[in-house]
Amino acid sequence: MGDLEQAGAAQSAGTGSGKAIRGPREVRGGREHRTGTVVSVGANDIFVEFGPKELGVVEATQWKEGDTKPAVGEQLEVVVQRYSSTESLFVCALPGSVQKADWEMLQIGQNVEARVTGTNKGGLELEVANHRAFMPASQVDVNRIPDLSIFVGEKLTCQVQKIDRRGGGNIVLSRREIIQAERAKAAESLKQALKEGDTVEGTVRKIMDFGAFVDLGGVDGLVHINDLTHDRVGHGAKAVAKFVSEGQKVSVQILKLDWDANRISLGMKQLQADPFSAVKDEVVEGAVLNGKVTNIADFGAFVEVAPGVEGLVHISELDYKRVANVADAVKQDEVVQVKVLKVDPETRKISLSIKQTKEAPAGSGGGGGRGKGKGRGRGDRDDRDPTEILKETPQLRRMREQAKQREKETKRSSGGGLGNAGGLGIGLGDIKL
Repeated sequence: MGDLEQAGAAQSAGTGSGKAIRGPREVRGGREHRTGTVVSVGANDIFVEFGPKELGVVEATQWKEGDTKPAVGEQLEVVVQRYSSTESLFVCALPGSVQKADWEMLQIGQNVEARVTGTNKGGLELEVANHRAFMPASQVDVNRIPDLSIFVGEKLTCQVQKIDRRGGGNIVLSRREIIQAERAKAAESLKQALKEGDTVEGTVRKIMDFGAFVDLGGVDGLVHINDLTHDRVGHGAKAVAKFVSEGQKVSVQILKLDWDANRISLGMKQLQADPFSAVKDEVVEGAVLNGKVTNIADFGAFVEVAPGVEGLVHISELDYKRVANVADAVKQDEVVQVKVLKVDPETRKISLSIKQTKEAPAGSGGGGGRGKGKGRGRGDRDDRDPTEILKETPQLRRMREQAKQREKETKRSSGGGLGNAGGLGIGLGDIKL
């Protein structure tokens, strides 16, 4: 007995018992969904009964290899494609299944396989059911695809959005909703699988000023600019793009998961060797090293003293003579000799000096350019470092208090200015900090 004869016998037995099995009808996306009872499972076809004299058939090939087919008596939801009057059967398909496209059978909401034949300014040109179709660029993926030509020649699973059967026919397809549904399903699985501290693979989806978004296969996480690399990144999307590019496969560590706020914090530098720790025995206070100038700023120059390890040469440490413009003293990518003044392991900051690797010029007294035995007027440049300038001395405190006292007395007596501080021979402007 064939599959159809077995189904007919089962249907007769079912209807003869007085039990009418009729599933509800529901129209979704222009397609009729019905639920019935499986009455026969054959090698090629599976038959479903919706009610008395209402029998549907689904090709067994729609179940992928390894999938479990439904058993007789189970409820099964199907999509009705058409009615075959010759066999008195509803030809059905599984919801969401990809069907071989047939022009007469195409319905809005149906998933079909289409071949990409070309591109235009608006999107992709495709062929489905021997008819030309179009897919807008915004419907190709959930992410923006800069170069749509990569799809030419490929077969894509698409959803029919619009059909105009007049003339040559106009078919509009979409792939975005299918991908969104797949990502939503994957996201639910990831919520159970992902744990803080895990190392996972992802794809850089978008580069921003503050970091890069990485697709973990259904959900996006953010690699903040501070967690991108141990190197100094800089600011802006262009700086981030020096280390990662859109579409690049990367390994990331999950730093924090917040499913309520839909935020995932990721890190890349956490999976890299720490260059600062690798040279902690070499980059020490007092060491003289060679380095390359990596960046020039108004306040000084950054010098790389080891791969991934940079320090700052303040403008006051560039030379014994006055330096008005940093670029006049050092050049980008120039190799210079520096002395390590201070290392702060917690903040990972290194203070360097170029001038202290050189012999102090005659008359400088080795005091960082401070003239020996010379007085400094108010217009003279003070080349002392900030620590020396702010150093409080007993002499300075006495002079400051004397000046303030004389100022008060002068104001009480004459109501005028301080003048020469009442014979002290100094003004407040002459007291250098």
